[in-house]
Amino acid sequence: MSSIAGKKVILGISGSIAAYKAAFLIRLLVKQKAEVQVIMSASAQAFISPLTLSTLSTKPVLSEFVKDETGVWNNHVDLALWADLILIAPATAHTMARCAHALSPDLLSTVYLSAKCPVAWAPAMDRDMYLHPANQKNLAKLASYGDFIIPSEEGELASGLRGKGRMAEPEHIVEYLENFFQESQDLSGKTALVTAGPTQESLDPVRFISNHSSGKMGYALAQQLAKRGAQVHLVSGPTTLSPPSGTVALHSVRSAAEMFEQCSQYFPQADISVLAAAVADYTPVQTATQKIKKKDKNENLHIELKRTVDIAQTLGQIKQAHQLLVGFALETQNEIENALSKLSRKNFDMIVLNSLNDAGAGFRHNTNQVTLIRSSEDMQKLPLLSKEEVARHIVNAVINLLNNKPGV
Repeated sequence: MSSIAGKKVILGISGSIAAYKAAFLIRLLVKQKAEVQVIMSASAQAFISPLTLSTLSTKPVLSEFVKDETGVWNNHVDLALWADLILIAPATAHTMARCAHALSPDLLSTVYLSAKCPVAWAPAMDRDMYLHPANQKNLAKLASYGDFIIPSEEGELASGLRGKGRMAEPEHIVEYLENFFQESQDLSGKTALVTAGPTQESLDPVRFISNHSSGKMGYALAQQLAKRGAQVHLVSGPTTLSPPSGTVALHSVRSAAEMFEQCSQYFPQADISVLAAAVADYTPVQTATQKIKKKDKNENLHIELKRTVDIAQTLGQIKQAHQLLVGFALETQNEIENALSKLSRKNFDMIVLNSLNDAGAGFRHNTNQVTLIRSSEDMQKLPLLSKEEVARHIVNAVINLLNNKPGV
């Protein structure tokens, strides 16, 4: 049976010539026994008739907040809660910009902003619009919210140009959704531990030692693991990120010692542990109770530091045969050699290598470029991707490893 069968899908259609493909898309979804509710933007109705789409979906097409002259309204909250997936296809630059920036002048964008379910976008526009930095930034922003981007395809465009920007063909969209719903059950019944963000080691009540980690990679991993069915414990250092949605329990910590305490609590029950946090290697021997005052101009300040507990190595030493442990390595030189050494020393099943020599990778970016290393003979270098897409690749690799674990 198709993994789409029985799923409730809101199909959002915005004003693009590619709207004609929505008829074929609805037909394919209904054939797979999905329940489809169409919401159209006002401009979309200039390209294809609501009557055509309501006939194919067997439901009235919605476009306005108020249904008719009786004042009965289309409740955007109820619609968003009803859906297992919101698919916006075609997705114009205008509609994506609205949703990326929380503008909600119509029913479609309001339903999007109310969504608790996964959202997938199938962009459709001319080549130069698609490639414009503003549009690419909005695509990245939507992906950063946890939305899925179904890549546009190359070919002839309505302008007569050739290039990237065509909405993915309906058959390819349905194939994408089949894989999505199939994957969503991969980790059902599993428990995962994820660490994220920096730690802060206090010098006094005002100052601390830390690093530039934003936590974005760890949060994306927690979100992806939850989307695949896992119950996730996210142990996070200080960040400005919103808590991930779904089956993610957030445990906020500040110092390396606090992170170790939380990891020690949740690791024994974890089937999967992904240690993405940038944990301080050293902490002050003493923390001043009052603000440290500036010394005489000719006198330097010396602060004695001590090693923190190596969380990854400690957990690696007590790891059981059925548990899977993934670490991260951020390197600036001898990247592969250092990562392989860490893989062995800390008893990881896989290590994710970041190199600060790669543009767009590392701290504070919305993108990342990593190499997944399972052994010296088993490495997979990924291209520069959004951190959400990197997380999806990492979780796919985790599932492949988990399937080969003894006792699982």
